[in-house]
Amino acid sequence: MNGERLGCERGSAAVSGVVAVLSLIIVAVGGAQIGSAVVARHRVTGAADLAALAAAARLTEGDEDACEQAKRVASEHRAELSGCTVNGWEVVVEVSATTPFGPVSAWARAGPAEDRSVWSTTSGRLTAVSGLTLPPGHAER
Repeated sequence: MNGERLGCERGSAAVSGVVAVLSLIIVAVGGAQIGSAVVARHRVTGAADLAALAAAARLTEGDEDACEQAKRVASEHRAELSGCTVNGWEVVVEVSATTPFGPVSAWARAGPAEDRSVWSTTSGRLTAVSGLTLPPGHAER
């Protein structure tokens, strides 16, 4: 036995277990931070979309009222309206928020369809606008 004592590595499994648990905690905390940034990005994108739609719905009341409505909608989604531009019947908004990794921003546009001829010939039916066609013999609802 060359003078070695049996059991001198006693407790090494506990040290390995602690290292493994600490590594798992670090990965979980990092994943949560990244996840919160992704959720914030989606929240800001959704806020921009809704703010643009809300502003477009208020265009008949004037540009200032439309942008004010966009600001209200953005703030209800814990975001800040960075910009609001009205050009005719088109509204472009930029919304931003802060994440653990820094600021994120998104922009959205709302207004009439780009191909107005499609809308005038189809009375706004979704199947014609989206490019979907019904199979022959299938009645439209």
